[in-house]
Amino acid sequence: MPMTISQVDRTAGTARYHGVSAKKRQTAELFTKVLDEKKQSVKLSNHARKRLDTRKLHLQNDDYQQIGAALTELENKGSRESLLMYKDMGLIANIHNRTIITALNKQEINTVTNIDSIKFIK
Repeated sequence: MPMTISQVDRTAGTARYHGVSAKKRQTAELFTKVLDEKKQSVKLSNHARKRLDTRKLHLQNDDYQQIGAALTELENKGSRESLLMYKDMGLIANIHNRTIITALNKQEINTVTNIDSIKFIK
């Protein structure tokens, strides 16, 4: 419910919204923003990082955004372990932890086990 000027208590020296100071409200909003960003983040396991390096595969910031969006979609559909086909690589991800656990060249992808979904990211 939006606040009106008449609902703001200025007697304490700071604006208060339904008993919550403006500073606490800003802190809560900042916390929510940081939490939402954390939920959208993508992590790389040490194993995946090594596999990317040895295969000379590189991910940029915009790549992480696209992968993050794919992870969110897979999470909403109930996936747990997924193969993400992205550019010239395959990434196996733990959806719940939002972690890439290994990376493969497209040429290495012959048989993949223990996954419940595949997502092609364009």
